[in-house]
Amino acid sequence: MPRSVAGTRRVALVLSFALGGCLAEDAPATGSPPAAAQATSSRDRARPRPHGTRVAVDPARVGIDDGDTITIRWTRGGTETVRILGIDTPETRHLEHDIPYAQPFGEEAQRFARDAFAGASRIELLRSATIDPYGRTLAYVFLDGDNYSVLVVRARLALESVSHFGDNGLPDEAAQVLAAAQAAGPVPFEPPHRYRARMRELSKYMREQGTYPEE
Repeated sequence: MPRSVAGTRRVALVLSFALGGCLAEDAPATGSPPAAAQATSSRDRARPRPHGTRVAVDPARVGIDDGDTITIRWTRGGTETVRILGIDTPETRHLEHDIPYAQPFGEEAQRFARDAFAGASRIELLRSATIDPYGRTLAYVFLDGDNYSVLVVRARLALESVSHFGDNGLPDEAAQVLAAAQAAGPVPFEPPHRYRARMRELSKYMREQGTYPEE
């Protein structure tokens, strides 16, 4: 897809939503797509990962969890879960994580992610040097050269998280997110961390009453 066409689709998408351890086989973004899985065992979580350079990802191997989490199915087996940096989007229903009900705008953020990734012909991953407490990769993701975190913040479907967690060693990308958040203004939903806390309390009560929903 020509860059101008991809850029036009990206802008249209944003506007529509605003209104309504080292792995030697990881190839840099300029080369062929990487072909290695990142394990998430306790031993591998402590292993340094390639970071600070963009890595190309085959768009067909990307799965969307919600507005700020994706999975990558590498060609030699294994799946890498990526918590996208700089943002916190409204929650979708995750019974296994004590989220029995989707947060308002959670499904909209998830749909935004699906549409944005589906429309990208080139996806790149820029990992931080650290991972989160759950063993997930912390990274920025670029769609046809555009910082996805900036796109979803502009659409007012994510809160910026840089102010709370810092730049994770990627100051330029973090600064882009902060600028986008300042320009976008207030979001129409409760801060997701507060919603998660309320859902944990509700889940505890529902389990005590035997009313926690089944899958």
